[in-house]
Amino acid sequence: MSNEINSSNFIRNIIVEDLETGKHKKIITRFPPEPNGYLHVGHAKSIVLNSGLAEEFNGKFNLRFDDTNPTKEDTEYVESIKEDVKWLGGNWDEIFFASNYFDTMYEKAILLIKKGLAYVCDLTPEEMKEYRGSLTEPGKESPYRDRTVEENLDLFERMRKGEFKDGEKVLRAKIDMASPNINFRDPIIYRIAHAEHHNTKDKWCIYPMYDFAHPIEDAIEGITHSICTLEFEDHRPLYDWVVKECEMESVPRQIEFARLNMTNTVMSKRKLKQLVDEGIVDGWDDPRMPTISGLRRRGYTSEAIRNFCTAIGVAKSNSLVDSQMLEYFIREDLQLKAPSAMAVMRPLKLVITNYPEGQTEMLEVENNAKDETQGKRLVPFSRELYIEQEDFMEVPVKKYFRLFPGNEVRLKGAYFVKCTDVIKNENDEVVEIHCTYDPETKSGSGFTGRKVKGTIHWVDAKTAKPAEFRLFEPLILDDEEENEGKNFLEQINPNSMEVLQGFIEPTAVKNVKVQDKLQLIRNGFFTVDSKYTTDEKLVFNRIVSLKSSFRLK
Repeated sequence: MSNEINSSNFIRNIIVEDLETGKHKKIITRFPPEPNGYLHVGHAKSIVLNSGLAEEFNGKFNLRFDDTNPTKEDTEYVESIKEDVKWLGGNWDEIFFASNYFDTMYEKAILLIKKGLAYVCDLTPEEMKEYRGSLTEPGKESPYRDRTVEENLDLFERMRKGEFKDGEKVLRAKIDMASPNINFRDPIIYRIAHAEHHNTKDKWCIYPMYDFAHPIEDAIEGITHSICTLEFEDHRPLYDWVVKECEMESVPRQIEFARLNMTNTVMSKRKLKQLVDEGIVDGWDDPRMPTISGLRRRGYTSEAIRNFCTAIGVAKSNSLVDSQMLEYFIREDLQLKAPSAMAVMRPLKLVITNYPEGQTEMLEVENNAKDETQGKRLVPFSRELYIEQEDFMEVPVKKYFRLFPGNEVRLKGAYFVKCTDVIKNENDEVVEIHCTYDPETKSGSGFTGRKVKGTIHWVDAKTAKPAEFRLFEPLILDDEEENEGKNFLEQINPNSMEVLQGFIEPTAVKNVKVQDKLQLIRNGFFTVDSKYTTDEKLVFNRIVSLKSSFRLK
């Protein structure tokens, strides 16, 4: 990954100071996802930040799976995360699993018990919630808080051996039930879970809690700057307490930054999983999903996502980013990369009645209107064509400059044609239009005899390739992810995908491959879908329309 995260931000400034003062000789960052779902665009911000900082300062970047909850984690998620991080350019130096540290974590829990800083508690979850207190009231001490060290060691060992049921007992840190920081009120650091783990299988039936495991993992790996999102700010004192009381040799520094929130976008893995499980989308990689795999299948490039993450920056306060900003960066990335092509998605037959029957000519058309160096291609043209239905109107509205009876337009890269007749079916629907063409008006011929106000695109009916086009709108209708008192499924846009059967010019797709990008004239940027495209059927996903009112400030 190139050094995108090199502009000044408060995290970078901390690192610069730590290196200049000699506090650290080499920085080590990490990206620590839990393998309980697929990564989404919010995770991209953390990947770009952590890997970018490590690269800029010649440090080290770890990928670590925080797999401490066996009931929700799966190898499928592990493999998908590896693929997504690598695709984004987050090239890790080493890969770790929190579960590989379970022996060390268990030893540190024993250490806390021996120091009188941890105890086995029998309170039910409901009782524990009641004892915890509130933001304005202190908590109450558990009646099991004063168990002896010997009793706690015995009970904890029996927990490990599987003598108790799930939820029957927990191990809690003994800190301060009157602390104004609720995270300090004797937090649970181990719980019982009789479940097979994807990595350690059935070796354990007790598992560490995140707040206990994470600082130990960071310290073991020598992480210098443990960068996380703002919701962990109140957990930082507990993070530091665990590092200190577990007597870790390395002391990492936790730094919090604002997570990415986007309009019309769900950023909850739980909710995204619900969309998959209930069949609202066709998988984690559905092009409407904000997952990295979904964006990749939609046709977004890793460069566009990284540039987007860089542009939104690193801040200390949460904000809402317009989802059109991400669209801006994919347009910027593709406008010079994606070759142009003509496709018709709602076909209407156009017959040029004075064009010679059986004749086909090859017309030169630019490969990319914004980059002449990409040259030209040859496109077949004959008597029968397809145009877009919206490019013809039998009774035109005011300022409609496309085809209507008696009007003349230019066929892009070809000739002027004038509508002379309209063919309808028994339902009075237009099924075909007839035109005449002027052979003197061929594009590039230098013709100046008259001008027309409209130019429309087309494909040759005889040689065009059938194709399916999938057009997308936001999956979520409301701007805000959270909506009090409302099931988020009620915010699903029923029109988030439109599937059209049309045609595309043959030259542009002669050697096209899955994930290739095309700029379909007037219709947007498209990619060849990786799930439904076959040798017999071309399926295109619209990445984004060609234009937007959004402007980068």
